[in-house]
Amino acid sequence: MSLYREHGIVLRTYKLGEADRIVVLMTQTHGKVRAVAKGVRKTKSRFGGRLEPTSHVSLLLYEGRELDIISQAESVDHFRPIREDLDRLAAAVNMLEVVDQVAQERESSPRLYQMLLGALRTLAAKPSVLVVAGFFWKLLDLEGLRPELDHCVTCGSDVDLVAFDVDQGGVLCRTCRRGVPISPEALALMRRILGGGLASALDEPRSATTHEVEVLATRSMEHHLERRIRSMTVLDRG
Repeated sequence: MSLYREHGIVLRTYKLGEADRIVVLMTQTHGKVRAVAKGVRKTKSRFGGRLEPTSHVSLLLYEGRELDIISQAESVDHFRPIREDLDRLAAAVNMLEVVDQVAQERESSPRLYQMLLGALRTLAAKPSVLVVAGFFWKLLDLEGLRPELDHCVTCGSDVDLVAFDVDQGGVLCRTCRRGVPISPEALALMRRILGGGLASALDEPRSATTHEVEVLATRSMEHHLERRIRSMTVLDRG
């Protein structure tokens, strides 16, 4: 088996046998990787708590046919502020779940890795209400599914854009409207997020407008995944 070094973010883990775990990672150069952490569930495991979801780790792995084997794992960032705040942890788990669904095994996607790492760093630094929604919109853009926000997806009109339809992937004018209503404020905020203004959008306080953008982002992502985002039920508390 060949040995390689990697950086990765732990997306999730699950039990394997009596003492081991399978760790699912989004890595910097190898895409999504599933690897066995032997003995990690033992009290005196050499891995300690370094292989928990949200952890950013430096790894030494043996490449296997189906599952790699983690030989060493060193913590780069525990993202402690996320783990100590239930709301931030729920937001992080939400993003991890979606990346786990979108990323392909052993298919390199350094931009997706950097996007997730950046989102976790932002979330650890400040509990912004739009971190998850902003991440979803940017991820849809990365997947080639950037929503049309400037012209009606049916007739091409650029005036009276009053609705958003996830099936058609964009806004509709008053004449062609279907889907759900969209306010001018939410449309402007979505344009800012996707137009290079995400950093300023993350400073927005919680409001009816941010909630509208969150709901549309979630519906659009679930439409892309063709499934519900399970961890989103935790975020729906507020």
